[in-house]
Amino acid sequence: MNLSISHLQAQYRAGNLTPTQLVQQLDAEIGEANSYNIWIRRLTLANMLIYAKNLEGKDPASLPLYGIPFAIKDNIDLAGTPTTAACPDFAFTPEKSATVVQKLIDAGAIPVGKTNLDQFATGLVGTRSPYGACKNSINPAYISGGSSAGSAVSVALNMVSFSLGTDTAGSGRVPAAFNNLVGVKPSLGLLSTSGVLPACRTLDCVSIFAKNVADAETVMQVAQEFDADDAYSRHAPNSEVTIGNSFVFGVPSPSQLAFFGNAESAQLFHQAIERLEKVGGKMLEIDFAPFIETAQLLYEGPWVAERYAAIKEFFDAKPETIFPTTYKIISNAVKFNAADTFNAMYKLKALQHKAEAVWLDIDVLVTPTAGTIYTIAEVQADPVQTNTNLGYYTNFMNLLDMAAIAVPTGFYSNGIGFGITISAPAFSDSALLNLAKKL
Repeated sequence: MNLSISHLQAQYRAGNLTPTQLVQQLDAEIGEANSYNIWIRRLTLANMLIYAKNLEGKDPASLPLYGIPFAIKDNIDLAGTPTTAACPDFAFTPEKSATVVQKLIDAGAIPVGKTNLDQFATGLVGTRSPYGACKNSINPAYISGGSSAGSAVSVALNMVSFSLGTDTAGSGRVPAAFNNLVGVKPSLGLLSTSGVLPACRTLDCVSIFAKNVADAETVMQVAQEFDADDAYSRHAPNSEVTIGNSFVFGVPSPSQLAFFGNAESAQLFHQAIERLEKVGGKMLEIDFAPFIETAQLLYEGPWVAERYAAIKEFFDAKPETIFPTTYKIISNAVKFNAADTFNAMYKLKALQHKAEAVWLDIDVLVTPTAGTIYTIAEVQADPVQTNTNLGYYTNFMNLLDMAAIAVPTGFYSNGIGFGITISAPAFSDSALLNLAKKL
């Protein structure tokens, strides 16, 4: 079934399909099997029909997401459905949906279920879950990427039209690359995080997975809005950032590119650069050092204490219920004191100042979304270092207040997707989407 938003809209408006028919067909096609470990909890047919029947009799043209099925990462609340964050003992059932989820439902979207993730959104691999390691949609021996693992795979396997993830360190971009999807990491505060379980509250954002840029843009237009109840929500500026037909894109200098022994990644990145040049881009090598140093702060600095703060009471009371690698990472929070935190903030401010200078010469920054890809077995054998490698091009993004879009640009010989991330300072979201459409 073609689940692109434009196709479903056309079918609804022509009278060839109803939301009830769509839900019934989807439920039958998805079935009860969960061999890719995508779902933590899928809505029953009866539950999905409630949403579908609420749309019957309404004009399909009156709602931008009329009858569009979507999945929700299970650290984002859906009213009446447990939120687990991939930790069964942590589960609670919210009375109301996260603000962004409710906006999508109000626009006509139909939730299909809650998806698997690296526990407490801590990881870029998709394997740190008691619900099973999420498998890559193209080659199940490989990782899906994380932490928004099931959200990405549900879109890639045509179970939903789009999905919501979160992105603190790359969780909305790495799974997009590995599953041949578009992954939008909005500017911080552009989409509400009310009703989202924090990982690092000062750095979290809700992300979007879709099969194409047009669908991602449609969802973004519905989802974004200032939320007075979210202390970290921000108003988008009135002036819109634009990127012209001719633009300068920065890439790390050759000595600063890291592919972790994967020569194929280097070749695929070179091919992506050629595509950018064909659509009007001019490449400029930049000093990537401030970005690398910033990335190291996220897990090696006191920001890991934010992860502890988010679940402190539960973490202290039931440590034995937490996934071992997740526990090891979050327990590092106790190493840092208040002085360490301020010193790290001073260092970050200095790095932000250095990074700002880059934008005097370039319009966008372009990097691989991930420098390599691993099998599930490889990650399980070395869970921390493999994850660290995957964050090389992603961990700095929110600390430097940037917007980004991960775009698929090729495939490895093993079939796994490869992609690049195009990024720019905050609130360049629309400009990045427009540029991504050209690729």
